[in-house]
Amino acid sequence: MTSLRKLGSSDLEVFPLSLGGNVFGWTADEQTSFAVLDAYTAAGGNFIDTADVYSAWVEGNKGGESETILGAWLKARGNRSDVIVATKVSQHPEFQGLSAANIKAAADASLRRLGTDYIDLYYTHFDQPEVPVEEIIGALDELVKAGKVRHIAASNIGVDRLRASLEFSDREGLARYVAVQPHYNLVSRDTYEGPLQELVAAEGLSAVPYFALASGFLTGKYRPGATVDSARADRVQDYVASERGQKVLTALDEVAAAHEAPVATVALAWLAAQPTVTAPIASARTPEQLPALLGVAELKLTDAEVAKLTEASA
Repeated sequence: MTSLRKLGSSDLEVFPLSLGGNVFGWTADEQTSFAVLDAYTAAGGNFIDTADVYSAWVEGNKGGESETILGAWLKARGNRSDVIVATKVSQHPEFQGLSAANIKAAADASLRRLGTDYIDLYYTHFDQPEVPVEEIIGALDELVKAGKVRHIAASNIGVDRLRASLEFSDREGLARYVAVQPHYNLVSRDTYEGPLQELVAAEGLSAVPYFALASGFLTGKYRPGATVDSARADRVQDYVASERGQKVLTALDEVAAAHEAPVATVALAWLAAQPTVTAPIASARTPEQLPALLGVAELKLTDAEVAKLTEASA
């Protein structure tokens, strides 16, 4: 059985792959989403990532579709206590921003959609520098004290704001971030590496990177001249066209061949081997896409392989 990993300073122990819920209600309907969730948990997975805004960008959707599907699945399976649910606040069309009032109202709306009375990990989705960290942390602390949220975290936050938040929590004895969710992968390293990663390490936080497979580019299915039927195909063309992207794919192909493993598994394994990273996030539109993602729990790259990929992505 795959060993779970401790998330920062929290009491949460998570599977080394977090299942992304952004596809639920977007490219995966409820029935398919249930099948993906069933397959993920059957393999030992327990860490599901969603957000209140998923998937408001789809015509006819209003936001909250992913949480609603996840909530229906939790109710149908009766497994709430076995699953660590992470969701986020600030981007839902009806609950914009990080004011104290909005954070609390949005949390209540998420709880209703999820059909639960607590959220395991609650992220600020995008930081709002115009809102004082004191207001944000204060509101999140109230949710923790009320038992509505177990632990708090921050996605898309700069190093100075993260430091100020942690210092305020420590000074006032309030709830403290236990994790960050940065944009981070083999072809997007400067979005996390450097001062932010160093602060996360120094403060004992965990990183749970999103876009872990660069919108599918790091699965290896996007190559020059290849046509891929995907809602994300347009996002990856810059990677496909770049010299760096091709260097990364070549290195991934070589390491994947050595392990007889899918390219996606190797890309996730590189991420999992990086300092502070506890569980990369990746989503599956169908159950058939899951094995390549779940493989990160077992694949251990050698130091030389990690170095080869790091050099190719420089």
